[in-house]
Amino acid sequence: MSGEIQSHRDLKVWQIALDLTETFYRLSADWPKHEQFGLVSQIRRAAVSVAANIAEGAGRRSTGEFIQFVGISRGSLAEVETLLIVARRLDYVEETVCRTLLQEVYELGRMLTGLIQSLEQRKAQR
Repeated sequence: MSGEIQSHRDLKVWQIALDLTETFYRLSADWPKHEQFGLVSQIRRAAVSVAANIAEGAGRRSTGEFIQFVGISRGSLAEVETLLIVARRLDYVEETVCRTLLQEVYELGRMLTGLIQSLEQRKAQR
């Protein structure tokens, strides 16, 4: 992490998480109405949680807290992945769309892991 970062909004990983959240909101808008308080709500909350926890962690006072919140983001991302697979199995999402979104989820997961590693290095240097 360079000194150029002023807030979580400067983090590419947060920007991508926010884009992915928007994607899941739009995707789930067409799912069956009976899923409104089930799968739709759950995947939206999990997707929002990824970006929100990055932001909250960046706003914390210590690097250790930031690491903890990015870890929570990773957990939420795993939840998004699981819910997307469930949606695919229920035929709410086409196979090709699901595959593309899973690749985006995996890439974001790699970025979150990289952020944690960077933060751990920074913490170790202090």
